[in-house]
Amino acid sequence: MSDQLWLRFVSGPDVDALGLTPDDVVAAAGDVVAAHGRGETVFEPRTHLVPDNGGRGHFNVLRGHVSSLGERGVSGVKVVGDFVPNYEVGLPSELALLTLYDPWTGVPRAIVDATLITEVRTGAMTAVGARHLARPGARVLGHVGARGTAHANVVMLDAMFDLAEIRVTSRRPESREAFAARLREELDTPVVVTGSVAETIDGADIAVEATRLTEPAPLVTPDLLAPGSLLVPYGTVSALDPGLLDVVDKVVVDDWREAQAGEFGALRPHLRSGALTRDTLHAEIGEVVTGKRPGREDDDERILFWHRGLSILDVAVGQLILDRAEQADLGTMVRFR
Repeated sequence: MSDQLWLRFVSGPDVDALGLTPDDVVAAAGDVVAAHGRGETVFEPRTHLVPDNGGRGHFNVLRGHVSSLGERGVSGVKVVGDFVPNYEVGLPSELALLTLYDPWTGVPRAIVDATLITEVRTGAMTAVGARHLARPGARVLGHVGARGTAHANVVMLDAMFDLAEIRVTSRRPESREAFAARLREELDTPVVVTGSVAETIDGADIAVEATRLTEPAPLVTPDLLAPGSLLVPYGTVSALDPGLLDVVDKVVVDDWREAQAGEFGALRPHLRSGALTRDTLHAEIGEVVTGKRPGREDDDERILFWHRGLSILDVAVGQLILDRAEQADLGTMVRFR
C-alpha cells in the first residue's frame, strides 16, 4: 500500500469551467442551513487577522464541519482577505482560499480558489433568508454596495421574486454604474442607479446593505423601512442607525454565537449597547428553515436578517465544487506527502 497522499487543487478558472448555476448554490446553501438547524454542523466563530498594513484590510478565518455531507462529513477552513482599496491595483477586494479535510483522518482533500464561493454563497444565504422572511409579493429590491458579493445577491433574488425594479448604489459612481450595466446585460428587470443609500432602500420591499465603510455611520435609518420590508445588512462596519431595532419586528441571524464574535459586523453596536440580546433575537435562520421557529407571519412585519457568513456554507459549496471537479477530472493533482 502506498503512503503517498494527493489532493486536488481547483483553481479559479477550474471553478468557472464547472458552470455552477444559482440554483445549484442556493440548493447547497438551503441544505446546509437546514443541517445547521438540526444540529448536524460544527463550527467556530470566525477570527480576524489584522496585519500592520496601515488599515488597508484584514483577513477573516472561518472553520467549519458539516456532518451531512458525504459518507462521514467534511471539514474545511477558509481564509478570505477583505481589502477595500484593492480596486486601485486592479484586484477584487475579497480573495479567498478554502481547504477541505477528511474529518476522520485529518487528510487534506482539496485546495480550492474560494473567491467565487465567497461571492455566491453570500448571495445564496441572502436568498435562503428572503425565501422565508420576505413578502412573497416583493416587487422592489434596493441594493447598497457593488462589492463582489453584490452580483449574486441581486441575481439570486431576481430569480426568486417577480421584481419590478432593482435600485443600486455604491460609494463610487463608477462602481455603481458598472454594476448596473452588468445587471442590465443579464436581467430583464429594470435597474435604476441612485446616488444615496436613502434613495436606494426607501420603501423597498427587500433592502440589502453591503457597504464598505471604514467608520460606523447611521446611513440606514428607521424611517426608510417600509411596512412589510426585509432588511439584510452585512456590511463589515455598521451602517445602521442605533435606533433601527426600535421599528423592526423580528431580528433573525445566521448563528447567535457567530453574531457575538469578533469586532466587525452590521449589528455590532447594537450588541454592545444591549439593543440586541438573546431574548430580543427572534431566531436563527436554521430554526426558521426547519420549522422550529416561524418566519414571516404578517405582511406588515419589518424583519431584519443579519448574516455574517457561516463557514459551513463555504464547506458545502466547496464540497459541491470538489464533487463536480472530480466528475469532470478538472483541477491539478498535487502530492501532499
